[in-house]
Amino acid sequence: MSVTFALMAQNRPIAIAIHGGAGDIRPDNLPPEKARVVEAFLNNLVEAAYQQLREGRTALDVVEFAVKSLEEAGYFNAGRGAVPNARGEVELDAAIMDGKTLRTGSVAAVRLAASPISLARLIMERTPHVFIVGAGADSLAQTWKLPLRNDLPNTTPEVPWSYGTVGAVALDQYGNLAAATSTGGIAHKLPGRVGDTPIIGASTYAENNLIAISTTGKGEYFIRTVLAYDIAARIKYQNLPPYQAIQKAFQDRLETIGGQGGLIAVTPTGETFTYFNTPGMYRATLNSRGEKTIGIFR
Repeated sequence: MSVTFALMAQNRPIAIAIHGGAGDIRPDNLPPEKARVVEAFLNNLVEAAYQQLREGRTALDVVEFAVKSLEEAGYFNAGRGAVPNARGEVELDAAIMDGKTLRTGSVAAVRLAASPISLARLIMERTPHVFIVGAGADSLAQTWKLPLRNDLPNTTPEVPWSYGTVGAVALDQYGNLAAATSTGGIAHKLPGRVGDTPIIGASTYAENNLIAISTTGKGEYFIRTVLAYDIAARIKYQNLPPYQAIQKAFQDRLETIGGQGGLIAVTPTGETFTYFNTPGMYRATLNSRGEKTIGIFR
């Protein structure tokens, strides 16, 4: 990178938003001391991710970093904190998307990989494919010598008060958008069930000069409405402002069939948005003006 371009890049907007799931999260079922713990975690993570963007890291790198950190935390239903299916097994889904190239990588029903989001990125970068599931994905994690779940320390995270899907969206100094999402899915789901998280356009979507989105909620509804892309299409083809596109997609599509959940979004100008129709959503944002929001409840 030339010195001139590097200086120009430093003056361009950056932004980051992260989430740790939406659902029936209320002050009467989340003790204050636990709320403070997760708020502190979200605050530290969003600041660390923002600093990486300031230092010139790409949006793709930063969303992977943020989601991997959320997977490792144990506070959320993803990665280390994932809930089991009806057989008592953990099956993980994840997806990542590069807004610059529209390249994507997805995994589903993964049992071995400790960080499904990192596996999804390697599938995007090292294979000609987009979506690999189950044993095939786990085999790649072993071949590429990624950390495996059975290699992790034998500690039990506090998952009874956790909520689902985690995600991150970012805008970097070079004008690139990226999105990443990871989940353990619905507790006691049927083995092999795949939700919206790894399905591009349902939960995860990023396109430069348009928007980056990561959703959370009851995945079947997000699949049926292709919600993330529906929002992007409203912006692109109807010229709707991002917040209006998000609001109308929820009201006109998701809520008419009973869908519940939320999302985070980042625009090409560095605006950040959060939206949810549930009592709460774990969330943190830092926009291009350096304005930070941290929240759990409505």
